Amino acid sequence: MKERIMKFFKFEERRATFKGEFIGGLVTFLAMSYILAVNPSMISAAGIPRGGAFIATALGASIATIVMSLVANYPVALAPGMGVNAFFTFTIVGGIAGTSSFGLGYSWQEALAISFLGGVLFVIISFTPLRKKLIEAIPSGLKAAIGVGIGFFIAFVGLQNAGIVTQSSSTGVTLGNFSNPNVLVAIFGIILIFVLHNLNSKVSRFSFILAILGTAVLYAVLSLIGVEGLTKIELFKYSELAGFKDSFGGFITGFKTLFQDSPAVLVDGVVAREAMTASAKLITLPFIVFALLFVDIFDTAGTLVAVTKAAKLEDENGELPNLDKALFSDAIGTLISSAMGTPEITSYVESSTGVESGARTGFSNLVVAFLFLISIALYPVMSVFGIFPVTSMALVLVGVLMAAQIKEINWDDKAIAIASFMTILGMVVTYSVSDGIAFGFISYSVSMLAQKRAKEVHPLIFILSVGFVIYFGVYSKLFM
Repeated sequence: MKERIMKFFKFEERRATFKGEFIGGLVTFLAMSYILAVNPSMISAAGIPRGGAFIATALGASIATIVMSLVANYPVALAPGMGVNAFFTFTIVGGIAGTSSFGLGYSWQEALAISFLGGVLFVIISFTPLRKKLIEAIPSGLKAAIGVGIGFFIAFVGLQNAGIVTQSSSTGVTLGNFSNPNVLVAIFGIILIFVLHNLNSKVSRFSFILAILGTAVLYAVLSLIGVEGLTKIELFKYSELAGFKDSFGGFITGFKTLFQDSPAVLVDGVVAREAMTASAKLITLPFIVFALLFVDIFDTAGTLVAVTKAAKLEDENGELPNLDKALFSDAIGTLISSAMGTPEITSYVESSTGVESGARTGFSNLVVAFLFLISIALYPVMSVFGIFPVTSMALVLVGVLMAAQIKEINWDDKAIAIASFMTILGMVVTYSVSDGIAFGFISYSVSMLAQKRAKEVHPLIFILSVGFVIYFGVYSKLFM
């Protein structure tokens, strides 16, 4: 049995050991386990049952990681993506059950259906020349800007959820109430995660989980001694996991209403979200799917290259073996996650910590998958981790890490500089990843035309730019 496992996962070829695979898998899980707290708290704000969101996160991550293990033999674990979950909750749905004026107002079931569509397209693209053409069509600087913009967007969401910045009728946003104990705990968490991240690599690789644990302990202690103003910790019960029956297959319900009129959302008798017509949905849908697909493809490709190169898996030509299979595995993960009740699953760059600890094959993924699976038993413990003051710092640091791509933007190229700036700014001020991408594509097309460099632009960019203009027209009700 041992020999069969070693042969299947190519232990000898990759100089792997069982000890290294087990330790690498454990380290990878610990480095990315923060998603068990952050993702359910994020997407439950869209209306997905909290218990169902937790099972979907843990089970979806487990199954998708196994698929990557067996199909591609990569030491790369998967889980719901940061950035995509924020886009799902605050842009596609619109905050608390679609009541935010910033969101599009789709139901969470419809949003899962949209995510599933993106997964289907990703599966198709993974084994066709279209994947390469799509990647090559987008300028590298614009790709980097999208990653940076998502980073800024995630960090902004984290600061808002923490109460550090709040809405303002006069300036849009302003500083929050720093006398609020919830805000003070969140600030403590942000400072703690920054400090941990700046320590040596043995500590910094676990900065997310250590900061969440430390902040959770502080929050629990303050609650026990009776500090007034803290959000009450409601003990999670195993019975809440029954919510999985609603989240699982919710995308099917979403497909049934995806092309129907959506009624206005009322809160206390006041219209919080205008009605959305079927025609508006039909025209805006392709751009939302494209945004999800675009982010997933480039995020996955970048992560796979970074982690597998660290594991020294390139062949003699510098190419990565089984890259198509790895992308296919990621796409299958999106289908699995959408079916279970959570937004797109993606490859995690935290897998590099496992590689540093000895992971070289997909066998380490089986360790990660097993740990995600048994974590379901810890659901009641997650009650203290399911509140934003305890998890917001993770969003801020993820934003910092994603913003590091800004150095890849050629600011001396005026067209790239303008498009990149508009992409980053657009995501934050519109509270929408797709709108930011639209700003970038349109401004890039305009700039290249103004410079008479249209021949350097891939036709797909111009086509999408025109499409985004139509999208904005629909959004502003010009064509409704």
